[in-house]
Amino acid sequence: MRQAVTLEKTYQERKILARYISSTAQWSTVLSIEHPGAHPARPPASPAPALPDLDHCIIERHDGVYGDPSVLGTTFGAAIDRIFATSYLAGLDYPLLLKAIYGAGEPLPRSPDGHVIIRLASAIVPFSPARRSLYKSVKINRGRAEYYFEPVYLADPGEPDGPGTPARLDVDEFIADMWSKGIRFGIDVEAVRQAIDGGKSERVTVASLLEPRPGRDAHVIEVTSDLHRSDAPLQLANGKLDLMAFQNRFPQVEKGVRLLKKIPCVAGKPGFELSGLRIEPPVPKDTEVTPMAGPGTVVEVTAEGEFLVAQHAGFLNVDSRSGQISVGDKIVSRDGVSARTTGNLKLTGDFEEFGEVQEKRVVEGEGILIHADVFGSIISRGGMVQLNRNLVGGAAHNARGDIRVKGVASGSVIQASQGEVVLNRAESCVISGTRVTILHAVNCEIMAEDVVINQAEGCAIAARTVTVNSAGPRRQSEMSVFALQPDSARLDEVIAAMTARVAQFAVLAQRRKDEMEAMTNEPEVRKYVMLASKVRKKELILTEEQVPMFQKMALAAGPALKAIAKVSLAVKAAETEQQAGAALVEELVRQRVDSAGVSAVTIKRIEGETVVRSMSYNPDGSSIYDLPAKDIKLRLRTTRAEGDMIFAGEEGALDWKSGG
Repeated sequence: MRQAVTLEKTYQERKILARYISSTAQWSTVLSIEHPGAHPARPPASPAPALPDLDHCIIERHDGVYGDPSVLGTTFGAAIDRIFATSYLAGLDYPLLLKAIYGAGEPLPRSPDGHVIIRLASAIVPFSPARRSLYKSVKINRGRAEYYFEPVYLADPGEPDGPGTPARLDVDEFIADMWSKGIRFGIDVEAVRQAIDGGKSERVTVASLLEPRPGRDAHVIEVTSDLHRSDAPLQLANGKLDLMAFQNRFPQVEKGVRLLKKIPCVAGKPGFELSGLRIEPPVPKDTEVTPMAGPGTVVEVTAEGEFLVAQHAGFLNVDSRSGQISVGDKIVSRDGVSARTTGNLKLTGDFEEFGEVQEKRVVEGEGILIHADVFGSIISRGGMVQLNRNLVGGAAHNARGDIRVKGVASGSVIQASQGEVVLNRAESCVISGTRVTILHAVNCEIMAEDVVINQAEGCAIAARTVTVNSAGPRRQSEMSVFALQPDSARLDEVIAAMTARVAQFAVLAQRRKDEMEAMTNEPEVRKYVMLASKVRKKELILTEEQVPMFQKMALAAGPALKAIAKVSLAVKAAETEQQAGAALVEELVRQRVDSAGVSAVTIKRIEGETVVRSMSYNPDGSSIYDLPAKDIKLRLRTTRAEGDMIFAGEEGALDWKSGG
């Protein structure tokens, strides 16, 4: 009963397959599953064996042998094994067979209406043992199969001991024989055909394994040109080129700009051994964009792919060690500042440099942090200037902020217009700032509001308040301290003169007001002014008879009105001068109060000849220390800087305050 059901199922499947093939190819011929006899072109030397029972996935028609496209792979291969055990496929499409079993090669052909067509061969032909004996063994070495082609002879049944009848190999039989010997993939059909047609005795490589094709690793590509620097010379506004500066050394990006894009990995294609065993390709490496996202960037995944995007506008920084890309207000450089790497820099934001700033190079920006030695010039428009190493033969200027040098400052100019200067050791430097703090100063010229030095040798110091733990000369350099004191006498004279001038303008303005009031109170003038005001405001409408009279009144009051207008202008001018003078007096008084503080000099230990003098300055509101470096040196190192003597001695201590 079970066998009957199986036969019935097989019969139904064959009917379905036959109907499918017939409809796909649009053929109207009647399906025939009868097996033909021996191939008419080459009758067998011995009785043909029985044809194999065809599996339900393979069907033979009068126009060829077809495979079921819905049953491929291992099942299809097993069916082919059974066919090649006793038969071969005449007119075999070998590449199509490999595609059907192993999925390797070109896509399966399709009919005009889009259905897959698998026509494997023209017919299934019995492979007699006599013919199979013509095919010898094959030599396999390093993924290659070699076959020695030579003339073959078919045994003559009538003369068993004779030389036999000359025979000819067949490509389709060759494939079937190789299949039964375990060589199923990679047969070079064209090479086999040429060897058979040539008729020569030669060894030919008839099959080769297929090496797996590696895929493509995932990688990241740039999607914006803003990532690249431009080291071309900077073009100035007048069209000339500045050979000391580059066009765009530190790129900037806008908010939302896509910086990088991840290209996904692509799987490789498998290879196959001669036996048909699958050789898997190497697994492609994946990569992630997330580790590349530094501050100011974010990873966005869209339908277009995975991107690294700038969260806000700013400078682009790439960390060569970690590979992170960040966007921030601060520029980070690791190449140093030189004519070769960056040229002179004029930046709009903060700057951090890990390399050296070489001689004659200029770095201009906001906050500036240098981790290596500086031999050039640092110019800040505002923010902190911090040098973690040495400043040698260079300069550091800050318009609105502090300057700190952690190493040694030597032969340099250090000036903070509105900020503090903090140094560890300074040698032969010109230093100025609101407040100057130094651990050890040697042969320096220093001007500030406040100066605090632990040890000073051979320095010239001028400030409102000076505090030194140890002071003394250094070889040929004197140790001089100047207590800055405001010269208020001239300022007091100016305040008194301006106060008197303001009072004069007040008297003049009042006098002109009295004159204007007297002229306005004249009866005719007053009457006309009141009437004209009502007419202008349309509170009074004049009749035709009244208009000539009104015009006559205007002519009579005209000279008086002109005189009143002239006096009014004089009043306004006097009041303007009075107000300007009062504002100036107020500003001068404020300057006088601001400069009236106490000057002080404290030296805890004097070790060698030290001179302390007073130095007057004009309290006009300008800075007492923000001067060019050459002017500071000139004022502190010449006899013109001498003032009243406060102290002169080689030892002891000093604690002096003005007025004390």
